[in-house]
Amino acid sequence: MNRTTAADPQRPATLGELRAAGYRPRSVKEEMRSNLLLRLGEAEEIFPGIVGYEESVVPAVENAILAGQDIVFLGERGQGKSRMARLLVGLLDAEIPVVRGGELHDDPLAPVSPAARATVAEAGDATPIDWLPRDRRYAEKLATPDITIADLIGEVDPIKVAEGRYLSDELTLHYGLIPRANRGIFAINELPDLAERIQVGLFNILEERDVQIRGYVIRLPLDLFVVASANPEDYTSRGRIITPLKDRLGSQIRTHYPRSLEHEIAIMRQEAHRFPAEEGVPPVLVPLFVEELLAELTHLARRSPEISQRSGVSVRVSVANLEVLRAAALKRAVRLGEASGAPRVSDLGALVASTTGKIELETVGDETPEERVVERLLTKALFSTFNRRVSLDDLDEVVAAFEAGLVVETGELVPSRDYVRWVHETPGLPAAVRGLLAAAGIAGGVNGEGKAAAAESGRRTAAAADDPAVVASAVEFLLEGLHLQRRINKDRRAGGTVYRR
Repeated sequence: MNRTTAADPQRPATLGELRAAGYRPRSVKEEMRSNLLLRLGEAEEIFPGIVGYEESVVPAVENAILAGQDIVFLGERGQGKSRMARLLVGLLDAEIPVVRGGELHDDPLAPVSPAARATVAEAGDATPIDWLPRDRRYAEKLATPDITIADLIGEVDPIKVAEGRYLSDELTLHYGLIPRANRGIFAINELPDLAERIQVGLFNILEERDVQIRGYVIRLPLDLFVVASANPEDYTSRGRIITPLKDRLGSQIRTHYPRSLEHEIAIMRQEAHRFPAEEGVPPVLVPLFVEELLAELTHLARRSPEISQRSGVSVRVSVANLEVLRAAALKRAVRLGEASGAPRVSDLGALVASTTGKIELETVGDETPEERVVERLLTKALFSTFNRRVSLDDLDEVVAAFEAGLVVETGELVPSRDYVRWVHETPGLPAAVRGLLAAAGIAGGVNGEGKAAAAESGRRTAAAADDPAVVASAVEFLLEGLHLQRRINKDRRAGGTVYRR
């Protein structure tokens, strides 16, 4: 009976019909536990879209739900804490019955709010009920120091007092966010940012089920699953969290950043903004070695002593950088009238703007400007990616061509056809480009699909390997790698770079 859905024409419409149908209420935690067990038994995906947590965070969350414990996620920014909390909604029943007109999602068999209790007492079995969908049973609040008890729990409504009610009358209350999340999930982000007196009030409402408002003790037997998030540095007795509240939250689960480049890339592809295909707008193809370079940049930033690791380096850095490189490639393709675009090494300067705003330096000053830190990390990321993807032995003929006098001038506005010509004219370069693209593959473009299947990825790679824009991207990557390996020299000029021996 608990799984009655909106599509069921026989669903009860009154309290009497609900009783006759055999409805048995259960708590939010019982509901989530039962639905989780059902999904586990049917081998369904529990948290769709979550990457890299399969063997760490997800099992801990499952254990907490099965144990009936509230959860606090500890982690730096950009680790998917809020997303994990929102995905818990999928473990709620599709709909639950509530008293029509009740203020707190009241269970028809056990109403909490005075209005719902009065309705049931007056109408009895004729009490009308509504069916509340799961997506309306989730409430979320970002903790800030200026939050008040009134915001979270409630306050006396002066209008109701003016109408003649006594302050001690529960009907004078205007309920806050937590009571209105009754029979659902309440999530509070950055919990330690709440003032201590608000934390005490939150503890009382969750543990003792009562709260004092204007000197009056109000009983609120709420049914909640509570999820909180916090930075590990703040979530200690020496930080900004009171011990009783910390003790109240059952499972403390540590989140983390993607531990592999593959996971970082998967999240980048999943989260990067995509525009619908438009006629006349060229597609953008992103070689995998470019995505690896972006992922490597973020991973290096997370280990850099110049960057504050207390604040963390969010996955949003990788996502924003991918979006900016796609934009640079699209802009070039439109300006040059090319059929497609692909990010190049000469576009990497655009990453300074999308990276600096998302990192915090340990020391800020003229000696270590953010731009210089990002440029150094970019160089290291490119060097690491090149070493992982390319064997120098495969470029001996290319180096020999430079030693014989070859000079190549690259730049963000150099047409792709020029790179194709250089490939055909330079011994060893065609094989090196094919080898790089075959090993790395091609990711979906701005107008392409999301995470492609292996067969589709292979087909796309084969088709794109001859795309002039992709060839240009590969040539610049190989030339810059040779420079970093000290095999060729380069000179920066206005609007481009010259590679020579």
